[in-house]
Amino acid sequence: MQERHRLLVDYPVITTIPLVWGDHDAFGHVNNLVYLRWAEAGRVEYLLRIGQFPELPPAAVAPILASVKCDYRRVMNYPDTAYVGTRVSRIGNSSVRMEHRIVSHNLDDIAAEVDSTLVMLDYSRNKPVTVSAEVRNIVGELEGKSFALPGAV
Repeated sequence: MQERHRLLVDYPVITTIPLVWGDHDAFGHVNNLVYLRWAEAGRVEYLLRIGQFPELPPAAVAPILASVKCDYRRVMNYPDTAYVGTRVSRIGNSSVRMEHRIVSHNLDDIAAEVDSTLVMLDYSRNKPVTVSAEVRNIVGELEGKSFALPGAV
């Protein structure tokens, strides 16, 4: 088993992604959109781990990306390896907030931090629905903390 990077000890899901030459842009560094793709890979891995990645195309209740924000910290260059740590920081009524930390192997430092919000969507009605107690429990087990709705018994 691979040792967990010191900057990712609080992230239960780690995705290792080797850079490819095509990740570069005309400025000679990894293109800004690639970091969002890496965060997406982390989200998918997390959802697979908790059994919430939908059958495709989705027809029942499944998460959908509602928003994403990226803070770029360091420039990455080929060759390198990105370690993407993913965790859930908050579960609201119908939303799940995920945090992704992207660490460069070569730099041994944080290259970017991405926040994404997923909404649980009933695809058959195209309407948000409440995050189930089952999902809250599964995430809580993986994260080692409670995500119960306030006031829930």
